[in-house]
Amino acid sequence: MTTPDHQSPAPQPSAPAAKDRIYRSPLGLMGGVLLLALVGWLGIDALFRGSGHTPWLALAGLILLVPLVIAFTLRPAVFANDDRLRVRNPFRVVTVPWGEIASLRSGYSNEVVVKSGDKYQLWAIPVSLRARKKATRRQARAEAEARGGGRSGMFGGGAFGGGGLGGGPRGSAASDGPHRAETDKIMDDLRATLERQEHAESAQGEVTVRWAYEIAAPAVAGAILLAILLAVG
Repeated sequence: MTTPDHQSPAPQPSAPAAKDRIYRSPLGLMGGVLLLALVGWLGIDALFRGSGHTPWLALAGLILLVPLVIAFTLRPAVFANDDRLRVRNPFRVVTVPWGEIASLRSGYSNEVVVKSGDKYQLWAIPVSLRARKKATRRQARAEAEARGGGRSGMFGGGAFGGGGLGGGPRGSAASDGPHRAETDKIMDDLRATLERQEHAESAQGEVTVRWAYEIAAPAVAGAILLAILLAVG
């Protein structure tokens, strides 16, 4: 009588990779689409209706300008998950594990500073000083309303009902938390992820930088062609 062979346990499926949170500039995307439409309209019109060297100049201009518009408007993005931060800037992609990040700095621009001392600007998360000032004014107004709520509470039991002048909207404005510019909120979110994941085993590794030759090569080719056409006259 034979005994059945012991079957090895079925391999367990690997845990799904954490999904990236993607941060991009809505204004950059909108501006890029409009610029591409304008460049395409002018360039194609000159390409098909121009005479002499004009079509060649239009072609060279399109080869030069289209990659640059894409690079500075549509391309920038920041991808974040529990393992690493990937920064896609106009001409390079920087992948930084959370364990290699020294700080996320906000000044006139938002930057990631790695432990080696190198800094990389976050093109997709631009700083808006106007938005910061607006958020500061809203925060000051909310704090003033919160302070005034106690003084106006004397009207609470009168003809105005239980809430009084100091209840309702003023109380809710104070409880909404501090007002922050949208890009500052994004940086706060990234800093929270850094604090949570910087010592995780899966968040260790090396910083890698890859240049975007698919953007640089056609732009350089267009610039060379345009220079030759202008030199020839």
